[in-house]
Amino acid sequence: MAAPAGGDYIRASPPGHHACRRCGGPPLPDRPRGPIRSPPMALPPSDLPIEAVLPDLLAALIARPRAVLMAPPGAGKTTRVPLALLDAPWRDDGRIIVLEPRRLAARAAAARMAATLGGEVGGLVGHRVRMDARVSRATRIEVVTEGVFTRMILEDPSLDGVAAVLFDEFHERSLDADLGLALAIESQGALRPDLRLIVMSATLDGARVASLLGDAAEIVSEGRSHPVVTHYLPRRPDGRLEADVAAAVLKALDADAGSVLVFLPGQAEIRRAGEALAGRVGGDVDVVGLHGGLTPAEQDRALRPAPAGRRKVVLATAIAETSLTIEGVRIVVDAGLSRVPRYEPDTGLTRLETIRVSRAAADQRRGRAGRTEPGVCWRLWSEPQTAALAPFDRPEILESDLAGLVLDLAEWGVTAPDGLAFLDPPPKPAWDEAVALLAGLDALDATGRLTAQGRALRRLPLHPRLAHMVVRAAEGGAGRLAAEIAAIVAERGLGGTEVDLEERVRRFRSDRSGRAEEARRLAARWADLAPRSSGDDFAGGLADCGRILALAYPDRIAQARGAPGSFRLANGRGGRVEAHEGLARAPFLAVAELQGAAREARIRLAAPLTLLDLETDFAAHLVEEDEIRFDDAAGRVKARRIRRYERVVLSEKPIERPDAQAVSRALMAAVRARGLAVLPWSRGALRLRQRVEWVRAQGVEDLPDLSEAALLASLDDWLSPQVGGVTAIGDISEGAVATGLAGLVDWAAERRLDAAAPSHFTAPTGSNVAIDWEAEAGPTIAVRVQELYGLDRHPTVCGGRVPLVVELLSPAHRPIQVTRDLPGFWRGSWREVKAEMKGRYPRHLWPDDPAAAAPTTRAKPRGT
Repeated sequence: MAAPAGGDYIRASPPGHHACRRCGGPPLPDRPRGPIRSPPMALPPSDLPIEAVLPDLLAALIARPRAVLMAPPGAGKTTRVPLALLDAPWRDDGRIIVLEPRRLAARAAAARMAATLGGEVGGLVGHRVRMDARVSRATRIEVVTEGVFTRMILEDPSLDGVAAVLFDEFHERSLDADLGLALAIESQGALRPDLRLIVMSATLDGARVASLLGDAAEIVSEGRSHPVVTHYLPRRPDGRLEADVAAAVLKALDADAGSVLVFLPGQAEIRRAGEALAGRVGGDVDVVGLHGGLTPAEQDRALRPAPAGRRKVVLATAIAETSLTIEGVRIVVDAGLSRVPRYEPDTGLTRLETIRVSRAAADQRRGRAGRTEPGVCWRLWSEPQTAALAPFDRPEILESDLAGLVLDLAEWGVTAPDGLAFLDPPPKPAWDEAVALLAGLDALDATGRLTAQGRALRRLPLHPRLAHMVVRAAEGGAGRLAAEIAAIVAERGLGGTEVDLEERVRRFRSDRSGRAEEARRLAARWADLAPRSSGDDFAGGLADCGRILALAYPDRIAQARGAPGSFRLANGRGGRVEAHEGLARAPFLAVAELQGAAREARIRLAAPLTLLDLETDFAAHLVEEDEIRFDDAAGRVKARRIRRYERVVLSEKPIERPDAQAVSRALMAAVRARGLAVLPWSRGALRLRQRVEWVRAQGVEDLPDLSEAALLASLDDWLSPQVGGVTAIGDISEGAVATGLAGLVDWAAERRLDAAAPSHFTAPTGSNVAIDWEAEAGPTIAVRVQELYGLDRHPTVCGGRVPLVVELLSPAHRPIQVTRDLPGFWRGSWREVKAEMKGRYPRHLWPDDPAAAAPTTRAKPRGT
């Protein structure tokens, strides 16, 4: 969980002012020492639907401290409810804290409320977000992002001076919102029974939230929605998203009046869609982007209504789904996609995944067209596909990296996921992974309690990885550079989009935009918050970027492999940089960001490392060990001494005299993985296995198990002793296999086997005829018919219980007949066979009564 900015005050500023630690805003005036009562408010009249239920809400909050307010988009809950609470009798002079899921929404809500009261943001109504805080001694309604509130309550559990906390747009279920509500519930129950908690949502299951809150009033506003006509325009199976979106926008502009709000999954799609529309829209249409990577000023420009006589196309991410009304928009084009973070505990990576929106999100987007007047929505999918969408978005707590949450809860005194009331408990695998990460950062002790290092990390409003990076770098004299790197990693778009972190830092330092200026001030404050020492581990130049980044992402140290740009990460994951990038030929990288779930994900942000860097900074984590394993490419066992960091190999050299047993184990493991078919089997060895397995299948004799599974499991016992010094499967001899197999059948077992399943049948002529024990019809012999003359009983095995299948052959060894009843054959069809054979082979004996004739292997003598 990234720990965004937050808002209490620390003693690090000139007298009379305090610097905001969490949000990094400008110094703020001291809090008043005595109470300052805000005058009674006379709200301007409003016809918003929420007005109808405000009396019920105010009455409910007098009777009980918790409420759930359900109101559809556009009802006015975000901006009217906080204003209505200003004159609540229980407020005294306490502040009203309003939580918003996004900075854009927080700033817009504060601006709307301030305008309603005829004032400016920073007066009675203020906001506090990362890199932008506008509050004063007069502020009584404070609109904050959810991460700000989390840090606020963690640093002041009693929420001194706060009368009410409003969780707006709670249906978005961000990790910070879930954590903030859980902490607020506990704080209210243990420390502040007078604190009011109001959860506001448009699409969430209100009864479920009310149940979590306990004795909570449920207020429902029916709202007022203007009709929205919905059109379905399915995308082409082979079409590019930006082309389909551009076509839909042009169609929408041509069909209806008004401005257009387009929902796309991310910044790249916004850029490409803008390029696809360039030059194709009318001269009276402006195309603008709206996403989290823009500066506040750029976002504000996107939100302003189009000038008179002009129209606007706003290309936006999900940032525009809730809490915002863009004047003039009455057309929505929805691509139906959203980009969400997905945490993978097994790799420790959070990757962005593009998914289909939920039905709730699609309805929210559609509702943007009907905020102020009747509208039109164009959906880029077919109508039946809507029913297949997930009902709601998955809560972030079920999909996210929980390191920040676990660290925050350790500060709260909670060391297990069931220690607080969550609407959805944190998943145990992700919780355990977060605990392991924090323990590796020395932030938690063996009992899960916060350490001194953990407290140092919590002073910084950053993800624990980045906080650890800044703290450790500051100890080595590079705190400022580390803080700049943290700003670039945490704030998308700072320093550009280059893969090379060094280049981003250069551009960040030279960027003169307001956003970059504020980010640099914020980084300076982060560096000041980190404990300092006189260490000089770092030179302080940009060449240290890789070493510093590796402090945050030691599991993402990557080593070059194969073609330029291909890397293997310390956690086993693959990564790639485009071959034309300068980093493509670096021997090692420290990787901050990857994209994609393929075997080689795309590296989005990294910095180069050297072997010396790893040997210096990670000396305590390097391992030297002998590795003896089967090399598939070489087809033999190789022994080498390697020095490695996790799965990154730093050096290796051959072992001249490897341990013989280890070599044998590696060879046997290779055979086991490939199966017995890779071994050279003699006919005798195969026949032995066939005989034993046939007898065991009859349940007759107690003989050793020579099945493939049993032999593979016992390779070390029967084969390994026969192959001493052998390193390749191809060098194992038939004799070694036959000898090892024979050793499994002792003398007594061999006698029982011979009695029950002999390897050969002795014909009346004395010939030894091999028995085929694998024949489909059963044990089978193939013998010339003349050799069986004089035999009046059918040949059998297994103590006479199983007849052999006898395949009778002609003198030319061609099949004549197959029988399980030789006497019956003599008495029956022999007459016809004899007549045919006598004509074909006149020089051979064909007696009338073969059971009484003498067996022979010869033809008749000449002249007879």
